[in-house]
Amino acid sequence: MAADLQTVSALGGHPAPVITSLTVQDTRNAYRVSAADADLVAEQAETILADLPIRAIKIGLLADAAIGSAVAGVLRGRSDMPVVLDPVLVAAGGAALAEAALETVLVEELFPLATVATPNALELRRLGGRIGDRAGLARRFLDAGCRWVVAKGADEDTVGVENVLYGPEGFEEVYRWRRLPGQYHGSGCTLASAIATLLARGTPVPRAVGEAQRYTFEALRQAFRPGHGQFIPRRLQDREGDGS
Repeated sequence: MAADLQTVSALGGHPAPVITSLTVQDTRNAYRVSAADADLVAEQAETILADLPIRAIKIGLLADAAIGSAVAGVLRGRSDMPVVLDPVLVAAGGAALAEAALETVLVEELFPLATVATPNALELRRLGGRIGDRAGLARRFLDAGCRWVVAKGADEDTVGVENVLYGPEGFEEVYRWRRLPGQYHGSGCTLASAIATLLARGTPVPRAVGEAQRYTFEALRQAFRPGHGQFIPRRLQDREGDGS
């Protein structure tokens, strides 16, 4: 949540968070996840949506299937709202952050409602059917109704980092980034929140994905290590943010 709030604020947006669960975690790993009541999650979201002119929604840690279904219920009927889905399953330190039943809800209920999904390699394989190359797995999400998929490659065993944006009508764009040393806490949250904020400002998806990656790379490049574990991205204000 801290990563989401910092990123949205740095890019000129106003974050309106909905808490789905409480965690016990530090910069090394997550140790416990306590899911909120699903009705409470939906009530938080509906209250905010009724009050504020929300321009985009970013979904991260959901923890269990009941919360996933509740969030899907909130999103239905709001097809004009950009939705960025980061299907969080495992913490950067390796701890499980979601029950197995949530995977079915993500595939059947939430991916069809998403504007952009940002799975890493592990999430892509687990949610896309485990068998097939990256393009084939991403296309399964598109076939299910998700409009765009950013297949992230930072957790692959490669010299550099290669992310690929897949979209409608065979759209495919590859982004290559220098692999930075060290491990980072909150990099995926930073990228997804950056994409959502840029979409809220009216930026087209391909441009938003490219600019969000640039912002995330710079945050990682300038990361710091406040604790005994992973580095934290330094989410500095983007000069292009317009306060919207």
